[in-house]
Amino acid sequence: MSKKNAVFVFAKAQLSAFTGGIVDYLVMILCTELLNIHYTISIAIGGIVGAVVNFSVNRYWTFTTANANKAPVGQQLIKFIFVVGGSILLKSSGTYLLTTWLKIDYKITRIMVDIIVSLGFNYVLQKYWVFRRKSL
Repeated sequence: MSKKNAVFVFAKAQLSAFTGGIVDYLVMILCTELLNIHYTISIAIGGIVGAVVNFSVNRYWTFTTANANKAPVGQQLIKFIFVVGGSILLKSSGTYLLTTWLKIDYKITRIMVDIIVSLGFNYVLQKYWVFRRKSL
């Protein structure tokens, strides 16, 4: 893959993550503020809903140059579930720790943690494990 294509795939992945992240964040706020669910649980609920959006966009748009949509969906889904589980654990615990230690509102610390987890964990695992290019 050329450098130009790699940058393009990275940009598409970030747009996909942003779309799933907006859904995730809004569900978290809805659950916490309107349904009075603790924010750590709301992060898990939002994470699951956002993951459905993110998986669909990644499979059928972001990683099409890697023939991701030709790989068996079941194999990708199992891998994706592991990534999402790790992501939810990191986001929930990271948000809780920063909120507790820094005494900052959970909505702000969640964004801080999200940026780190999205770039350092989610993108790397999705690109190189879940949706990796298959040898022909």
